[in-house]
Amino acid sequence: MKISLKSIPHIANKIAIDLNKSGVVTMTKGLEAVAYEAQKVLEHSVKQEIALEEKARHICDENEEEIEFMLADERQLFFMIKKKLAPEFGVILDYEERFSDISHKILDELYEEDLIHFDVTENRIKNIIYSAITSFIADISEIEDAVMDKIRSYKKRYIPGTDEFDILHEKLYREELVKRGME
Repeated sequence: MKISLKSIPHIANKIAIDLNKSGVVTMTKGLEAVAYEAQKVLEHSVKQEIALEEKARHICDENEEEIEFMLADERQLFFMIKKKLAPEFGVILDYEERFSDISHKILDELYEEDLIHFDVTENRIKNIIYSAITSFIADISEIEDAVMDKIRSYKKRYIPGTDEFDILHEKLYREELVKRGME
């Protein structure tokens, strides 16, 4: 599953919390510094994928007439173009491999910035970061369902896309994260 820009701060916080709770990491400058570095790495990765998708979409748009003429499946062509361009953009398309790579990059940043100390293998720390990312992603749809159920339970009707809905959604989303110990 893709990581959205909106979820990055939450994932970064979960990484910091999970590292802190692990009992094998000492944080030299606190949770916020660790979350900030994790957030930078995650944002860079997501922005690379966004740029890749924009380029692939641009190529599809430029060749729209040919695609229609050949009766080709535009989604399949988009993915093929994305796959071909991925190395140029530094994007790993397999999510398991990508999250492993991101975890390693986060670990490198935390170590280089002297934000964490540990006496276990790097692989153990990387696995804590990887688990934080993948478990958060697995929980996102469950959290989203809980938030939408709460919004629907209100007497007042909130219309998705309005400022009022977005503010309420974000508030309930954060509450749900706190309730689950993810923020």
